[in-house]
Amino acid sequence: MEENKPNTEMVKHLDYAIEKNASDLHLTVGISPTVRIDGKLLSVPDSPVCDSKKIAEFISSFTPSELIDKFKLKKELDFSFGYKDMRFRVNIYYQKGCEAVSLRLIPKQIQSMKELGLPPILEKFTEHSQGFVVLTGPTGSGKSTTLAALINNINENQRKHIITVEDPIEYVFEHQKSIVSQREIGPDTDSFGLALRSALREDPDVVLVGEMRDLETIEAALTIAETGHLVFATLHTNSAAQTADRIISVFPSHLRQQVSSQLASVLLGVVSQRLIPRVNGGRVMAAEIMLANSAIKSLIREGKTYQIPNVIQTSAAEGMISLDKVLAEYVSRGDITLEDALAWAQDPKSFKMMVY
Repeated sequence: MEENKPNTEMVKHLDYAIEKNASDLHLTVGISPTVRIDGKLLSVPDSPVCDSKKIAEFISSFTPSELIDKFKLKKELDFSFGYKDMRFRVNIYYQKGCEAVSLRLIPKQIQSMKELGLPPILEKFTEHSQGFVVLTGPTGSGKSTTLAALINNINENQRKHIITVEDPIEYVFEHQKSIVSQREIGPDTDSFGLALRSALREDPDVVLVGEMRDLETIEAALTIAETGHLVFATLHTNSAAQTADRIISVFPSHLRQQVSSQLASVLLGVVSQRLIPRVNGGRVMAAEIMLANSAIKSLIREGKTYQIPNVIQTSAAEGMISLDKVLAEYVSRGDITLEDALAWAQDPKSFKMMVY
């Protein structure tokens, strides 16, 4: 699929977003082009309010022509394109009958785990030959960036066949010691479920699931991990305990005990992360880390996931840490404000006791 070149006015907005290190760019009828910087929405300076004609011009300037018809039919469209040293993940949609666009900025250069400031314990996940690792958090919390760093660590240091299934492809990997086969929903495969079922016939060592959206995808991811492969996946949940509950609850009630045992047997850990505005600009990553030790596995099998936070709090020596403890440490160092920390704290009452 040949990429189009953004028109002159669109280039101006893309350049501004890149210059200001924005995470997102929004184009919507009735407002000026808007960027998200350090979590806050700001208008692009000296840019007029967009009307429907202008939005249509923007869309046609960077959207491959073969995708325009698909958008008109489906009413929404996901794809990505490259510009300068960035990739832009695009979602085009309708609101109030008018076209609108959200673009997520993704650097072409994949940062290392050290450059991202990721906890060293996460590197342990890349050393396993089989198992299941889940990255969670709200949209825009940096899950894709963390996953890219983990996958590229394997790519640089191990001889593996890595298969990714994404919608759309975000970070583009170059073959290094590993072979990296990247499959995109639409151009390369019809669905996550179909791609994951096929993956077992493609001689994989490592499989990345861009997003677990439904029962079929979760079931396939668990099966791949259970059959001796290392699987990384993302899920939109807010904690390790909620992640286990979400995975299990997707299945019919008569299968949940079986799935609980299956999940407990393959799970390596859950990382639940947030990006918090830094006092002096930029953002810091705060992450709850749960490692699936014998106590965690027993709680999952027995349906006592509500006790997982207690195990995380008492297992610091193993490398586990709660989100609230990370937030409290950032506040004590002056990296983030108490107000921002409280907005993300899982238990605001006990969090205040950590800080004061």
